[in-house]
Amino acid sequence: MADITVTRNDEASRYEIHYDGVLAGFAEYKLRPGEILFVHTEVDPAFQGKGLATRLAHDALTDAVAHDETIVPYCPFIAQYLETHEIPGAQIRWPNR
Repeated sequence: MADITVTRNDEASRYEIHYDGVLAGFAEYKLRPGEILFVHTEVDPAFQGKGLATRLAHDALTDAVAHDETIVPYCPFIAQYLETHEIPGAQIRWPNR
């Protein structure tokens, strides 16, 4: 079974997902006071089909809740994930709604 980890890299302004120690994808964000704006999510084509984008979205959003940040989903993938999955305790500010 593969070792999959998701970490928050504030220096690079992104959550990173590693698959067996190799960077497989990331979710970029911008921080504002009390908010985290998710702007782009990407998984390397070599790692697609393993459910990594879903895992990355879940772990990143759960961590944002733990940091008491309001989630602002500009990234279409993150927005779609939030529309179809429950993230307990999440406060969401939908852009352009």
